[in-house]
Amino acid sequence: MSVAEQHDRSQEVPFPVTTDAAEWTAEFKAADIPASAYERARHALLDVIGCAIAGRKEPLSGILCDEFLDDAGGPCTVIASGQRARLHDAALINGAMMHALDYDDVNRRLHGHPTTCIAPAVFALAELLGSSGEDVLTSFVIGTEVACALGEMGDEGHYESGFHATGTMGTFGAAAACARLMGLDAAATASALGLAASQASGLKVNFGTMTKPFHAGKAAMNGMLAARLAARGFTASDQAIEGANGFAQAQSPGFNDGPLRPRADAPFAVEQMLFKYHAACYLTHSTLNAIRELRERNDVTLDDVESATLRIRPTHLSVCCIPEPATGLEIKFSIAHLAAMGLDGADTASLGTYSDANATDPRYVEARRHMKLDPQADMERMKAQVSIQLKNGQTLTAMGDVGVPAEDSQDQWRRLSEKFTSLANPVIGEDRTKAAIDCIASLEKEADVGPLMKAVG
Repeated sequence: MSVAEQHDRSQEVPFPVTTDAAEWTAEFKAADIPASAYERARHALLDVIGCAIAGRKEPLSGILCDEFLDDAGGPCTVIASGQRARLHDAALINGAMMHALDYDDVNRRLHGHPTTCIAPAVFALAELLGSSGEDVLTSFVIGTEVACALGEMGDEGHYESGFHATGTMGTFGAAAACARLMGLDAAATASALGLAASQASGLKVNFGTMTKPFHAGKAAMNGMLAARLAARGFTASDQAIEGANGFAQAQSPGFNDGPLRPRADAPFAVEQMLFKYHAACYLTHSTLNAIRELRERNDVTLDDVESATLRIRPTHLSVCCIPEPATGLEIKFSIAHLAAMGLDGADTASLGTYSDANATDPRYVEARRHMKLDPQADMERMKAQVSIQLKNGQTLTAMGDVGVPAEDSQDQWRRLSEKFTSLANPVIGEDRTKAAIDCIASLEKEADVGPLMKAVG
């Protein structure tokens, strides 16, 4: 966008996104949230806590604990550590741990991972305030709606500009959730969103490093800080999102401003969560599912494959296409390497698969050179097509699409409970794992989050 175009845009009268979102956050009635939204909220919280428990073993978690924790402790639980922390430190550490494995949920509207930014802020603040489980769920649903609505307004322009929507839009979600949990009025909530706008950050250049999950922790901490300061009377612009020189103009070309919920009967964002069953970047999952289908349907292995063509969206090239991964973390963002491992039958749901040894395994290094990436501008964002050319001359093709939320809620809870158990059991043991699942299943009936935090702390 040229300077002249920026000037022209600044003269327009945009929709008052900041105050609209603030008024909706402060005034929306919990009774108008359907049972289906609360149910899917419990699914998201179960999933992200499991990710945090397993993520506690990651090196980045140890570094953050070493930096922020001390003998003084604090009012809030640091998951799977047996330690307590100050309010903002707990949100930061838990948020980073929740995203450390890149195994947490995603939402197409956000173009990122909402729960990992909003849940740690809500849980830490709820411990401090003694909030009920019902209030936690309500605040989480509302914060998720704000983050995802803004992510949808930003569309791909924000993401393609190099910003990590998890860290940016997630900051607004955390601020809204915390403002709601504290009962802030619309004016104070607008200040919280304004403060969030000046703290919203995160760059895609850091994908494949410890800094990507750090974005999530900072979003949780910064959003909470915004709400806490606003509650004390700290001021910020009530046009910070849409105004001239505001967030949208600075970070989101093509921002489509409008009301937060233009349709009252629309599904809530939390009902549109997509969950991971491969422990890698979600944009690789359709490819991995297509490969699994080809293997199972045709009884083929990596040794049978001459080459493969992976048809993906062009935007994937800047997200999950590290050409020569050298670490287990980088494998998660290398679609060609993952395709080679998938064709070999590697268990991409297992955390142990993402090792430095597998990143540098000569067999996979050679195989990934035969994985051709074929960007298709008309391919839907979450879809992928895989064509494998066998050594016998045969070509096999399959399509994958992980962009559709599960319809069977009970089956999804079962699958997520199994995933949670596999992640949590080795760290906190069978008894605490079961207690945590039971607490989340009945969270809206709990007087506070104490029993859940005791189970997972």
